[in-house]
Amino acid sequence: MTLPIDFSVATPRDVPALHALVESAYRGDSARGGWTHEADLLDGQRTDQAALAQAIADPDHIILLARDGDALVGCVEISRAVAGLAYLGMLSVAPNWQGRALGKALIDAAEEKARARFGATRIEMTVIRQRTELIAFYQRRGYALTGETRPFPYGDERFGQPRVADLIFVVLEKPFTSPAA
Repeated sequence: MTLPIDFSVATPRDVPALHALVESAYRGDSARGGWTHEADLLDGQRTDQAALAQAIADPDHIILLARDGDALVGCVEISRAVAGLAYLGMLSVAPNWQGRALGKALIDAAEEKARARFGATRIEMTVIRQRTELIAFYQRRGYALTGETRPFPYGDERFGQPRVADLIFVVLEKPFTSPAA
């Protein structure tokens, strides 16, 4: 298989496949086939179809999709946070596609879209503190820990059911050094 090079913006008809992809990349036994899962930290869902549909309908959000033929193999969400700042989240790569540079390509496409669509001069993300290997991956992509933390939404099952009691998000940020193409 070759790396998908064309990305499309998610539409409402993509919601079922998008939901299945995100859940397979983050939770449950299927996620354990890749290295980016949260299955040891959280049970339950990562998101739901209603939240995905809401994001797709919001002009301040974009979900980019990567396909191999008809199969959805990756996605990433970008949103406008405040003036000049975008947020990158929900980077998901099908477990059998991890390790093929698709995550890096999705990040690059998301950053370009954040600059072009939202006028972003910097981008941030949050990652669960215990996911040190994933944090290191983002640091290699130019993101730096800001020292800021944000609470995990304990008690809100829309974000999963924690298996550990000390989950917290760390904030990473990357400034853009060049304008969008």
